[in-house]
This record gives sequence, C-alpha cells and structure tokens, in this order.
Amino acid sequence: MNDGKYIEIRNVAQTFKTAKGNFPALREIDLDVAKGEFVALIGHSGCGKSTLLNLIAGLTLPTQGTLIAAGKEIAGPGPDRAMVFQNHSLLPWMTCEGNIHLAVERVFGKTESKARLKARTAAALAMVGLSHAAHKRPGEISGGMKQRVGIARALSMEPKVLLMDEPFGALDALTRAKLQDELLGIVAQTQSTVVMVTHDVDEAVLLSDKIVMMTNGPAATIGEVLRVELPRPRDRVSLAEDSRYQHYRKAVIDFLYTRQGHVEKAA
Repeated sequence: MNDGKYIEIRNVAQTFKTAKGNFPALREIDLDVAKGEFVALIGHSGCGKSTLLNLIAGLTLPTQGTLIAAGKEIAGPGPDRAMVFQNHSLLPWMTCEGNIHLAVERVFGKTESKARLKARTAAALAMVGLSHAAHKRPGEISGGMKQRVGIARALSMEPKVLLMDEPFGALDALTRAKLQDELLGIVAQTQSTVVMVTHDVDEAVLLSDKIVMMTNGPAATIGEVLRVELPRPRDRVSLAEDSRYQHYRKAVIDFLYTRQGHVEKAA
C-alpha cells in the first residue's frame, strides 16, 4: 500500500436547504486516503456517511472546504471514481453483459475498438464469476448476483477509486459473507482504492485498512480513525479467533454504542 495521499478532504462541511430551514449534515471533515487503501465509513443512521461518499463521488459539492483526488479538485462525477449502491441500479431491460458494456462504452468507447470493449466487458463478468449469466436480465438472477454485476460494472471502468454505499446491506447473512470474501480477493487483484459505507462492525474490521468512525448527526464529523493492522490476505474463519481482530471490533463497538450510543427513534 502506498502511503501517499490519493484523496484529500480538507475542512469540508455540507449543509442542505430544506423546507424547515438549513440542515447541517457534516462539519469540519478532514481525511486522507492513500492509494490502494481500503477505508470504511461507519456510524449511526443520519451521521452523514453517504453524504461524505457522495461528495467524494462528486455527486454533490461541499458547502465549505475542498476535496481532491489524484491532485485535482473534485468538481463533479468522473470515470476515475465509480460508485456501487445498495440498490444495484441495473437497467432491467438489459442483460448483465449489456449493463456492463454500457459503462465500458461510456469510458472507453471513443478510444478503443468494439472487440476491445467486448473483451473488457467479458473480463469484468469473469472477475466476479458471472460469465455464465452474461445473457440473463436482472429479473432472472438473485440479489447477490445483481450486486456482483454492479461491482463488475464499476470495476469495468478501471476506476482509481471504488466507492461503495452499503453494497451488501440488503443481502442475507450467507450471501453477504460470500460477497465480502469475493471483494477481498478482487481488491487484492485490482489494488483499487476503496471507500465503503457500512453499518456492520465485522464487515468494517474484516475488509478495511482504516475505519473512519462518525459522530452522530446533525453536524456530524469524524470522531475517531482506527487503523486495522491485520495481515492480508484475510480469512474470516481464522480471524474470528484472532485477539487483534477482537480488539479492533471492541474498539468500534465501544465508539458506536458507548461514546456515541443513543436510542434511535422509530420512523
């Protein structure tokens, strides 16, 4: 992993205008992400995790402060940053292959041949183990497979940064675990820089190099940054008995439920 700063976030604040007046979502956010680093954003609902991810994606611009990726200010979305949502966001009328090819064509269509675009699409499907489902539509495959197509679509663009907003949040526990393990393998292969929003403490510790723990909203900020110094490749079975894993897990739980604990109101 490179220790250089790849993403730099400086004094960022985000306020939204609402019918009830201004809503301060984030304040005083300062964060560095190194090239090849896996960073998890964790905190209670309403702590601005997704807001921060959207700012890195360039989907929204900050009310205050600056965000920089690869030395350039983030002024909007770009192919260097690809997003994977909790809802897979696949086009239902297109096949798995078609959904990925659309992204590939958008990024590489002006500079590469049709054969090369097709090869990129096939390679992305193969990376997530879905070559056999290339001609199926989203309605014909499981939720876990849809998320794998979403990840493949993002990776097919060869982004410098992979942004993931609770990508496994809607899946059952076994499917979630399988995709977490697959993601570990994919990130090791691609050496991608990843920023991922999660509610899941075990997911954060298993996957991350660094866990960014957010204070409660409104006007949420970074409460603590925890470095996870567990060797890679990581294996969930052996880590379950590892005292270091338990230490990191306890640190996150202590922050969330002791220092930031509150009873969330029913919707």
